[in-house]
Amino acid sequence: MQPFQFEHLATFAVVVQEGSFDAASRALHVTPSAVSQRIKAMEQAAGQVLLQRTTPVQPTAAGDVVLRLARQVRVLQADAQHELGGNVAGLSLPLVVNADSLATWFLGALARMPRERGAFFEVHREDEQHSTSLLRSGRVNAAVTATPEPVQGCTVEALGSLRYRAVASSDFLDHWRPGGTRPGDVAWLGAAPVLDFDRKDDLQERFYRTLTGTDLAGPRHYMPASGEFAAAVRLGIGWALLPEQQCLADIRSGLLQELAPDLPMDVPLYWQRWKISSPILDELSACVRQTAAEQLLQP
Repeated sequence: MQPFQFEHLATFAVVVQEGSFDAASRALHVTPSAVSQRIKAMEQAAGQVLLQRTTPVQPTAAGDVVLRLARQVRVLQADAQHELGGNVAGLSLPLVVNADSLATWFLGALARMPRERGAFFEVHREDEQHSTSLLRSGRVNAAVTATPEPVQGCTVEALGSLRYRAVASSDFLDHWRPGGTRPGDVAWLGAAPVLDFDRKDDLQERFYRTLTGTDLAGPRHYMPASGEFAAAVRLGIGWALLPEQQCLADIRSGLLQELAPDLPMDVPLYWQRWKISSPILDELSACVRQTAAEQLLQP
C-alpha cells in the first residue's frame, strides 16, 4: 500500500464530517472534482473502497482505519504547531459521553482546559454501554464509557462511579402505590409507569430485576434528554433512577421519595482515549481525571 498524503487524509476526514463531497468542497474551498480525485487516489493507494457513496457518505471498515489515522495526524499536527508557538485555534476534538455525565459532571472537565490551547469540542451523546463503537470506528478521540476493556489502539483508566437512586414523586406514589404497602415492598413498581431514557436504557429494568428477580411489565415512557428525564420524574410521569447530583436535594426537600434507600446503583465509568503521544489529549485526560475525582464516587 502506498502512503497517504497529508492533504488527502485531511480531505477524507472532512468528507466524513460533512457527509458529502459537495459539502466537503465548500468547507475546504476546493472544487468537488478535486475532493473526488483525492478520495479516489486514496482508494487506489489502499487497494480498496474507503467510502460508501451514500447520503450521508459512510466509511467502510477500511475507511474507519483511515479515518482514525486522519484524525490522529490532525491532533499530532496541532500539538507540533502549539509547541512551535503557532496558532492552533480551530482544532476540534470529537468525544463521546453519556447523557447523565454531560448533565452532571463532564462539562466541568471541558471548562478546565486551558483557553490558550485553542481546542474545540464536538461532543457526541451515546449510552455509556455503547460508546466504544465510536472509538473503534475512529470517529472520536476519547470516550466516557462503561467498558473497562480497552478498544484496540486505546488506553483506559477508571474514573469512578456515577451513583443512581430509584425515586418517584409523592403524587406518583399516592396514585400508584397500593394502600397498606409495607416499607421496602416495591413489587408494585412492576406494573407502574416507568421512565427509560431510550430503548437502549436498561437501568430501571436491571434495578427491578435485582430487587424482585422478575421483569418490569408496566407501561414505559421514553425521554431522551437528561434534564427533561429528571423533570418528568419530578412531575410524576413515571419512576426512574436518577444520578445523585440530580435527586438528592429533591429527596431532602420531600419533592421526591426514594424507593429503595438501601439499594443505590453504581455505574462504573472509564476514560478511553487514543494511545498516541499527544500533549493536548494528555491535558484533556488530566482535566477529566481531576473532575471525576471530585464528582464521582471513588473506590
